[in-house]
Amino acid sequence: MDLGEAIKKVREAKGMSQKEVAIASKIDNSNYSRIENGKTDPSFSSVVKIAAALGVPLYDLFKADELFADVNSFDKSLLEKMALVEHLDKKEKTAFYAVLDAFLGKKKMKDALSNVLTNV
Repeated sequence: MDLGEAIKKVREAKGMSQKEVAIASKIDNSNYSRIENGKTDPSFSSVVKIAAALGVPLYDLFKADELFADVNSFDKSLLEKMALVEHLDKKEKTAFYAVLDAFLGKKKMKDALSNVLTNV
């Protein structure tokens, strides 16, 4: 996989648009598109800016195949949703995780009770 494909894979996993990454990395939209489509090789400084805009360490762009190889459509959807959660403010994130913890706690309790009842 070339660098442009890796950048695209990470961007999509993060649930970001090309425009969002281009703006955050202060790269012209058309130049960013050419980078992703492999029509131009980015400078090192551009790659550093893109990694920062995507919120990943620079080395993740060079091992995107490994990181995102087993992402199926269900997981990708989940990854996109979690990327959106990361954009919430602190209070909204806290509320989201409290609700999620409540549902997971309920599931664990239900499973534990089910196991107890089947073993009686």
